[in-house]
Amino acid sequence: MVAKLWTYCNVLRDNGLSTIEYVEQLSYLLFLKMVDEIENDEWGGRDLSALVPTDYNWQSLVSKRGAELEAHYRAILEHLGRKPHTTIGTIFADAQNRITKPALLEKLVVELIGREEWTVTGTDLKGDAYEGLLAKGASDTKTGAGQYFTPRALIDAMVDVTRPGPDDTITDPACGTGGFLIAAHAYVTRHHVRDMDIDARKAYDSGSKIWGNELVTGTARLAAMNMLLHGIGKSDGPSLIDVGDALAEKPSGRHASLVLANPPFGRKSAITVIGQDGELEKEDIQYDRDDFTATTTNKQLNFLQHIMSLTAVNGRAAVVLPDNVLFEGGAGEKVRRKLLDEFDLHTILRLPTGIFYAGGVKANVLFFDKKPPRADGKPHTTVTWIYDFRTGQHFTMKQRPLTRAHLDDFVARYKAGEPLTARVADEDENGCWKPYAYEDLIGRDKVNLDITWMKDPALDDADSDLEPEVIAEEIVRDLQSALAEFAAIAKSLGADVDVPEAEEV
Repeated sequence: MVAKLWTYCNVLRDNGLSTIEYVEQLSYLLFLKMVDEIENDEWGGRDLSALVPTDYNWQSLVSKRGAELEAHYRAILEHLGRKPHTTIGTIFADAQNRITKPALLEKLVVELIGREEWTVTGTDLKGDAYEGLLAKGASDTKTGAGQYFTPRALIDAMVDVTRPGPDDTITDPACGTGGFLIAAHAYVTRHHVRDMDIDARKAYDSGSKIWGNELVTGTARLAAMNMLLHGIGKSDGPSLIDVGDALAEKPSGRHASLVLANPPFGRKSAITVIGQDGELEKEDIQYDRDDFTATTTNKQLNFLQHIMSLTAVNGRAAVVLPDNVLFEGGAGEKVRRKLLDEFDLHTILRLPTGIFYAGGVKANVLFFDKKPPRADGKPHTTVTWIYDFRTGQHFTMKQRPLTRAHLDDFVARYKAGEPLTARVADEDENGCWKPYAYEDLIGRDKVNLDITWMKDPALDDADSDLEPEVIAEEIVRDLQSALAEFAAIAKSLGADVDVPEAEEV
């Protein structure tokens, strides 16, 4: 199915459409076709004219040809975008027809969408087919789509160790195309469906306990459609994706027992941040967050502070963050002190380069629990375990992509559901799994958590069996990362320089 959909994407690229624009158009047409199939189901069709009026449904579209079809398609998009706060409203918000040649639109409607029965396809199959297209779209570096895509292998490993359950409320404040939310829902379905009665299952599938936030309207529509195709939420029900800046306001009344996220990297957001410390860092958009401990325009530090507020007491979080969050001074040190004192930062997974579409990204996954204040005032973190999955690991997006099996060792050593005392450190000093006591961490210069102790064996091996293109790609990524870090240092010292995104270098 992915191959067939991708073939049509290649046809439309000749018309100037990017992969993501194609998937957007596909989302609109798939939705209309599925509504039509549900209405005409011989085993019990439902009247959905209140959702999609007869004048704007699939049959009204396929009855037309040429320029008339193209004009009617534009009218449908405009009409269905007028349903705010619903899933259909999120999918069709600001929708526009990007297929300017009527013949190509007719081909897509009649020969691809019209010839398939989408509602009879298993939820996992059609959802995975759609996500397969999103994955292909993420490789379209010219559109920057990769910034919304987290490798499925990493998502699955993070979900496996956080073990979401049917009682969890789950959110992602920077959800992109919804990968974390879909994986968490799938985990609950796979591991707990037998423990849930029909009403509980229906309530869970309605999405009442799962929601996300996405800044970009076009990406939010992909997330909404992706979740709908995976059986999460209802087309005429409340939208599970809030569209807007997650950092603009502090969480009010809605906290999550599990937060999974990979916030966008970089410092491009133009903002003014006012924090508890009363300091002001000024750009264009103001964040008045009295729940933020530190004032900074570092987007990742702000997302970390937001997630710390968003997580419910006794809840847990797993968040992908770049290296600068672990070592940056000033605001970074303040945030890390709070994280160690008021939360239980029990695990850090150091990620290798080469697994994200953005080049030069050096990132980590921070796993922490939110605890109620202790009467004795002692810190909640007692020991932080660090798994070095970076040193000696060499991945590329094409020649050697990351797979779930690569993370099996980390998942096994994490010992999800067991106390930290059950974990066993490597006896070898150069092993990848090592605990650090709170006293050791808090005593480090600027509470620097960017800790390295392993040595890459490939650096001493002249006969390394790495492919030349892998070595070349790693050199490029290292140079990209180094340039971005030096630019950040120069800016912190007062130099008038822009800190480049890794993919811009």
